[in-house]
Amino acid sequence: MSRKELAIVITIKVSVRTLVEFVLKQGDLQPGSIGASRAQEAIKAHQYVQSTSGLDYMPEVTLRYIYAKPKAQQACDLSEDFGLEISGRADGIIKKDFGGCIDEIKTTSLDLSLIEESFSDLHWAQAQCYAFMYAVQEGLEVMETQLTYFQLDMALIKRFSRSFSLTELSEFFFSLAERYLAWAIKLQKWSEVRDASIRAMQFPFGKYRPGQRELAVAVYQTIKQSQKLFAQAPTGIGKTLGTLFPALKAMAEGLTVQIFYLTAKTITRTVAEKSLTDLQKRGLAIKRLTLTAKRKLCFLPEATCQPEDCPYARGYYDRMRGAVEDLFSEEAWTRQVIESFAHKHSICPFEFSLEMANWADIVICDYNYVFDPRVYLRRFFLDGGEYTFLVDEAHNLVDRAREMFSAELGKESWLRLKRQTKDDNARLTKSVTKVNSVLVKEKKRCAEVSGNREIVEKELPVKLNHALHNFVKEAEHFLKKNDHPVVWREQLVEHYFLALSFIRTADSYDERYVTYLQPTQDDFRVKLFCLDPSVRLKEALGRGRAAVLFSATLSPMDYFMNVLGGEEASFKLKLTSPFPAENLCLLINDRISTKYKQRASTYDLVAEAISAAVFHKEGNYLVYFPSYEYLQQVYLQFRAQNQPISVICQTPGMEEEERDEFLAAFATNPEQTLVGFALMGGIFGEGIDLIGDRLSGVIVVGVGLPQMGMERDIIRSYYETTSRQGYEFAYMYPGLNKVLQAVGRVIRTEEDRGIVLLIDQRFSLSAYKKLFPAEWKKVHYAVDAESIRKIIGSFWAEPKYELK
Repeated sequence: MSRKELAIVITIKVSVRTLVEFVLKQGDLQPGSIGASRAQEAIKAHQYVQSTSGLDYMPEVTLRYIYAKPKAQQACDLSEDFGLEISGRADGIIKKDFGGCIDEIKTTSLDLSLIEESFSDLHWAQAQCYAFMYAVQEGLEVMETQLTYFQLDMALIKRFSRSFSLTELSEFFFSLAERYLAWAIKLQKWSEVRDASIRAMQFPFGKYRPGQRELAVAVYQTIKQSQKLFAQAPTGIGKTLGTLFPALKAMAEGLTVQIFYLTAKTITRTVAEKSLTDLQKRGLAIKRLTLTAKRKLCFLPEATCQPEDCPYARGYYDRMRGAVEDLFSEEAWTRQVIESFAHKHSICPFEFSLEMANWADIVICDYNYVFDPRVYLRRFFLDGGEYTFLVDEAHNLVDRAREMFSAELGKESWLRLKRQTKDDNARLTKSVTKVNSVLVKEKKRCAEVSGNREIVEKELPVKLNHALHNFVKEAEHFLKKNDHPVVWREQLVEHYFLALSFIRTADSYDERYVTYLQPTQDDFRVKLFCLDPSVRLKEALGRGRAAVLFSATLSPMDYFMNVLGGEEASFKLKLTSPFPAENLCLLINDRISTKYKQRASTYDLVAEAISAAVFHKEGNYLVYFPSYEYLQQVYLQFRAQNQPISVICQTPGMEEEERDEFLAAFATNPEQTLVGFALMGGIFGEGIDLIGDRLSGVIVVGVGLPQMGMERDIIRSYYETTSRQGYEFAYMYPGLNKVLQAVGRVIRTEEDRGIVLLIDQRFSLSAYKKLFPAEWKKVHYAVDAESIRKIIGSFWAEPKYELK
């Protein structure tokens, strides 16, 4: 029976590139990003080669072939016939008199003299796969294959060609397919088990919380319709499960192939892991991966990533496939599990975790793995796919996105690199010197034009960009050609990536960017500053099928949709708190101004207001301040007035152990009152759960405005021009978000009761009041400490309100 006559019940899809790399990739793990981050240049190079190759050249030809193992070779216990649908896009096909030629285009920054015909077996393997598929499609007995190497910096081309008979191509192709098929069947069998478990999965808590079902339905419909959803879901609705549960249901229906649960902080990743663990205990079968930062995973943090220095990089690909197949027997690929299996197989744990992302059903990771052009997962997001993005605490994405899409350089580090390299490599030093010289000229110009103050311009620094391009070329040449160790290699690699980031950002420079020149006390920096990240975020979200951006404080909704890449067609959902409004006593003291210039005169008044707020109930309280200086001054006043009360303070740069100690102080059944002083919008400003009597109240001092400064004023000016809401976008809305997050620490369950005191005159302005959440149904206004004590005393005297 011929292969075409085989009855195939289940077809498993795989790309040519995945097939070739999984089966054939061998050898050392190289610092893979060297020369691999010039995607835009590579695309243009492909287009150039394709457009200049003549009329008989067909670019970007999609080819596919369905491979089935002959029945005689199938294991007797297989009840179904499996087939591989192998597909991909050939860079080019050249029609020739005798048949055809496959052209595989590869871009490189290497000198072409270093590239010989045997440079890469993987490149030839890809060309042979396409040659086989085209030969079968067209009925050809002989095919030519061609590798075209395009040197990016010199725009030079070098080609190699080989001819193969159909018999040779068939043997090679079928060998690859057969070696991959066992793994593919394993994946397919797993997906059947997974989908069956998801279909059988019941919501774990018997019934949904108020608003949770509405959220779940909206998430499912968003995925089904390939849309974006912006959802404000207050604390208590159960956002994590309310998004993961319907996304899993959509996966079982074939609506998404992979889920990325994106977070800004470790604690929210932990919550997602716990939710999935709970579902797994109830029968859910899922392969889930948590990605951890490289600096935390590295077994040899003092070593370089060069194979000669790191045994976990040396021979990595020789052992990686066995490690993947070994780990696949587990279902929870946590940091500890990744490290354990990486040790077992002696491979780099970070690169291993990235490899496992190919085979995970759910990937829990930081925002940057999807959005940051410096580190995002290119194996997924160069071409996009049927992915679902669940973006937790999406309010954090605004400033993170500005940071990810911006780039900056400091002059002094380039001067140091110049001095380090000058005795070892004249060619490289010349390129570093050029960068430093351009920065020196910019610094002098800044001094002449502005008297050594900041300059903001709407033009790209072209000369600097050109100098960085030349440096990147020389750095790549050195790093790939020179294996001998130099003491400054690590600094060179660091500057290489800084230059790449700057160049990449320059490629996207448009009216949403400014160039920011800033002299500092000991340096001079040039920054390409992204004012409006919406377009770049929209592009990133477009690499998936659907996206759900959710937070307890996604308000005002129009603002967040504007800056986070939403569209008019995007879905919106605004839910109210499921908790009894009567369990929160909300007061505003609008007789104190916390504006910067007036703070010094308010220390006594604020300390007195805090004392009044904690007077009636022995318990734990958090007080949030807009700055450490304000916090410290009020702390001194409060301590002098309240000796019996225990007080702890957040300090700058707290280590993880110190953070844990701070939160552990908020114990249940407190024997005396504890007041914690913390920074608004800081590490204790959101994402912490102090349930029940671990927290009796929150006092918020100020409206949370971001610190005044040049960058904020630039943002303000931009949005004033584009939307007439410059102050709101730059200061007011981000500030209010910090306030709402702080207030959200108080009521975490339906059993919680607590007080909130907001201190600032501006809280009584209509511009702020119209932004208050719907659940703030009753607001008390307290004019002094006595009225604060009276209102709060009445609240604690009332019986607890319970949901019926």
